[in-house]
Amino acid sequence: MTTTSSSTSIPADNDPRNPPNNISTSSSLVHPDLASERASLSFSPLSITHFLDGAPTITSRRRLLESWIIHDPTGIFNNDGNNYLHRTERHTRALAKFVRLVELCRAAGIGAPTPPTAAAAAGGGAAAAIAGGTASLEGELISTPEFLTLISAISDDPLPTSLHWVMFVPNILTLCDPDQQSTWLPLCRDWKMIGCYAQTELGHGSNIRALETTATFVKECDGGAKGGEWVIHSPTLTSTKFWPGTLGKTANHAMVIAQLIDGDGISRGIHNFLVPLRSMDDHTLLPGVTTGDIGPKIGYNNMDNGFAKFDNVRIPRRNMAMRFAYVDEEGRYSKVEGSSSDAANKVAYITMMQVRAYIIHSSNEALAMACTIAIRYSIVRRQGYNADENAETKRANNAPNEFQVLDYRQQQYRLLPLLAASYAIFFTGKHVLSRLKDIEHQLISGASTITKVVVSDIHATTSALKSYCTTFTADGIEDCRKACGGHGFLVCSGLVELSNTYLQSCTVEGDNQMLPQQVIKVLLKLVGAVQSGKDAALRDYEVTDMKYLIKPLKELMKNSASGTLPTKSTFAFPSSINNNAGSNEFMNVSTLLSAFQYRSACLLLDVAIQLQFSTGTAQQAWNDALLAMARASRAHASYLLLRDFANGLDAERRKGSPASCLGPNELAVLSQCLVLLALYWMDQFLEDFLQIQCLLPSHVPHLRQSLLNVLTELRPSAVGLCDARDFSDFRLQSALGRYDGNVYPAIMEAAMRDPLNKESDESGVGLGYNESLKKLIVGGVGEYHGKNSTGLSGTMSRL
Repeated sequence: MTTTSSSTSIPADNDPRNPPNNISTSSSLVHPDLASERASLSFSPLSITHFLDGAPTITSRRRLLESWIIHDPTGIFNNDGNNYLHRTERHTRALAKFVRLVELCRAAGIGAPTPPTAAAAAGGGAAAAIAGGTASLEGELISTPEFLTLISAISDDPLPTSLHWVMFVPNILTLCDPDQQSTWLPLCRDWKMIGCYAQTELGHGSNIRALETTATFVKECDGGAKGGEWVIHSPTLTSTKFWPGTLGKTANHAMVIAQLIDGDGISRGIHNFLVPLRSMDDHTLLPGVTTGDIGPKIGYNNMDNGFAKFDNVRIPRRNMAMRFAYVDEEGRYSKVEGSSSDAANKVAYITMMQVRAYIIHSSNEALAMACTIAIRYSIVRRQGYNADENAETKRANNAPNEFQVLDYRQQQYRLLPLLAASYAIFFTGKHVLSRLKDIEHQLISGASTITKVVVSDIHATTSALKSYCTTFTADGIEDCRKACGGHGFLVCSGLVELSNTYLQSCTVEGDNQMLPQQVIKVLLKLVGAVQSGKDAALRDYEVTDMKYLIKPLKELMKNSASGTLPTKSTFAFPSSINNNAGSNEFMNVSTLLSAFQYRSACLLLDVAIQLQFSTGTAQQAWNDALLAMARASRAHASYLLLRDFANGLDAERRKGSPASCLGPNELAVLSQCLVLLALYWMDQFLEDFLQIQCLLPSHVPHLRQSLLNVLTELRPSAVGLCDARDFSDFRLQSALGRYDGNVYPAIMEAAMRDPLNKESDESGVGLGYNESLKKLIVGGVGEYHGKNSTGLSGTMSRL
């Protein structure tokens, strides 16, 4: 059970957003423009905060944990100097931060409780926890919400140890048998064993079947250790493991993905092997292992993304993950009784997809942070003379007479849909994570049958969402930076590092340009099932995210001419819309969802028709359809995001007060976000809706007028929707996004922290003057002495 020691206890009401930390509770010390925005809100940002956290008590607990980091007496968590540190210093400092975090957790008694059912069933200990079906040992940190909250609160690039809990331990839990878990998990819990996940190679990434690292079984009689052993080997340069986080200098073990060659010399495909890299006594590399850091990157530079090469490294037979497959002492390969390759593949799939789901969910926070910075700054920043009838009065009273930047329509169009999207991604990320956990539990416990259709569906869902959400978020963060004008180019804006750190999400766990192919492969099977006309073929799809496509696909196949492109939608906005009153069609959530539903079905059917009637080879047809696949995958993802947003709000409405943290006013403003996002995406991808004739050209002015109307409605709520995300100034690390709005003093303070200013002498002479610049200004090396100058002239003439 989690407890709090006196050494880390801070009053719960000492919120990091309040003095003496960042800001003042007195509105006189908050920028008047921000104070005015907050005073005029029609809803409670704190109520939305409670909803996002899960409950008011959880909000209080999170704020308390954040205050531990902000007020830690060691000062190790201070990030003020990050921008001026070399990545080597940042890496070592990040390691020190993590060690201090673990110390705080242990001092506070944070850790998973003893699983009572498991202990009774198996007599206690690690085996008991595993037998009871729980994923946590007593005292385990990484499974607790407090640990994850503290990790976020550190507000630095991902810590060098991150892959230990993101990939390494989950692989042990899902792919290793109970005996293996009882051996390794206690070492992981006590931080003796720190691991990473080593799949990607220098020459191969997404195509895991082509991985070259080998794991060859050697029998005892052939020179292997007692009971046989594995030889892990990197046969080529391109087989070098390259890119895995935590691998370079931090991890002492790796879950290595390699081609299994059994005792009979038969290749059995890729499997997981736990390979020791470094001594757990002194961290020295073990024989045959070569690892290192891959070097500076655009961002993520706390992390030691690494390379590893294995030169006939020998590991015990039992270091192969053996929950679903087994190799005996003679090297005979078999499936574990009661399991199948299908089950193993499903569990491995789910483990990988959980990482994608976390990436999807974390996108909402990264995008919300960027929006918070840009929107607060757009309230404080004024530009453009306001020549209204009160201009002279304002000038006489020394009142602001420039427009707030957020009052410009193009700024609203740039920022408010991004803010709305951050909430949409929150709802979808929450839904996907919950669904994956449920599927994983059913697979591991055997409580019910999980069909291939269900696993394929969640694979398509996470692939489509990961591709779309991370692309949208990366572009959105950059748009927020640009929306801050020149000051957005400053590193102290917080947006530069936020962008650089986030960019890796577009490539890691599946490149965003490749994932749509995997999405469409799954969705095309649904097209085939619908085309078969057999209800039995569609039965498994009733519990999937693809279900929404069945009805429109049936209609489209019935009504469209065979092989005709593009597919025409059987749903369309009324052709009679010709006045502002008719624009209400564009404000109806149900109507908007139908438009996105039919868009997705039409674009998917277009792909199927293009492939079916191609005159080239199957490979050429597939290649030619890739652009259409990307459009169909994007349409699928955007529908899921809007659907989950709408379903989430409907669920809160049904709960009502006090069961829901959201009251009518909060639901109203979030509903405006939903409508705005749908209209924005409809405008952004207008050609899709015109192509399928869901919209007519005559509809476009009404669509755009509706979009303007929602921007007008949502504009007064923008600051409150940012405040509801409850980011402290410590987390934002932004001079522009401060809660108090005092951005200009903060910019100057950040400038004065630069070593170029701090290390000047008392007279203001800067670095480099005496060594170089003095020679130019005082020494005369740049003086012109006419055409007869001597010295280098002879050399120049020879050139």
